[in-house]
Amino acid sequence: MADRPSPGRPGRKRSEESRLAILTAAMELTAEVGYAGLTIEGIAARSGTGKQTIYRWWPSKADVLLDALATKARLHIPVPDEGGYEADLRRFLGDTFELGSRPQVIDLLRALMAEAQINENFGERFREEFLRRRRDALGEILTRARARGDLPAGLPPETVTDIVFGTLWYRILATRRLPDRRLIDELVTALTGPTA
Repeated sequence: MADRPSPGRPGRKRSEESRLAILTAAMELTAEVGYAGLTIEGIAARSGTGKQTIYRWWPSKADVLLDALATKARLHIPVPDEGGYEADLRRFLGDTFELGSRPQVIDLLRALMAEAQINENFGERFREEFLRRRRDALGEILTRARARGDLPAGLPPETVTDIVFGTLWYRILATRRLPDRRLIDELVTALTGPTA
């Protein structure tokens, strides 16, 4: 994570301590009052920072939450190297679904996906700063599996990624059924098979 304001936004370098306080405050407040009730003023008061500091670093409350969610994903969903594709995939899915099943995270994912559909500029940032990075993380696993020769033939890596994240988003947004261990087993079975 860069320790500087976004390009084009003048201001002092941001303190990592202040940044984390702001991200924590935003997530706590969202859990308490919901996305609709979240305000920059509330985040500033809870984190002990000024509104102008927040606006200098993020253009909106959605962007504060996007940074919080991306930071949480990087911390809780490492790119595993368990020695083989099936084990790597199982670990990645387990970590992803464990984080994605937390009520606070589910609420954030739903709110940010909704915002991304109605706010074109935020939608671009959401796709680039969160969705693409999560896809790239799974892409590392697939690239490594191909290099080791244990990536099954049949599905191109992009389709594997679409299946994994499409399933997760469908569960979160459409059915509201939480991803679970059974789903992990089913996806691992579907996405692994005879190697080429």
